[in-house]
Amino acid sequence: MTRRNIIQVQKWPHKHTPTEDELRHLMEQKGLSPYRWSDAPGAIYHEHTHDYNKVLYVVSGSITFGFPVEGEPTVLRAGDRLELPAGIRHNAVVGPEGVVCLEARQ
Repeated sequence: MTRRNIIQVQKWPHKHTPTEDELRHLMEQKGLSPYRWSDAPGAIYHEHTHDYNKVLYVVSGSITFGFPVEGEPTVLRAGDRLELPAGIRHNAVVGPEGVVCLEARQ
């Protein structure tokens, strides 16, 4: 299967705030093996790439991803999903309340 080189952001479509278990279940249903990570308010991830396709859900807090070449920055909050193809340059800044995420390689 050929994967298109497109960043995909899906905002959480429901009124309730998702639980970590709910998001983990969504990922596992897609055959992903998520791991949890978190960081403190204001943490900075400088521009970099990955050699794998990354899928990320925000469990709590917020994080702003920047895409210096491919697109505008976007803020992700609880329940929001990011699909980032391999090789896409990006950076990130954690929001004022910190962030907890579930992430998996695809």
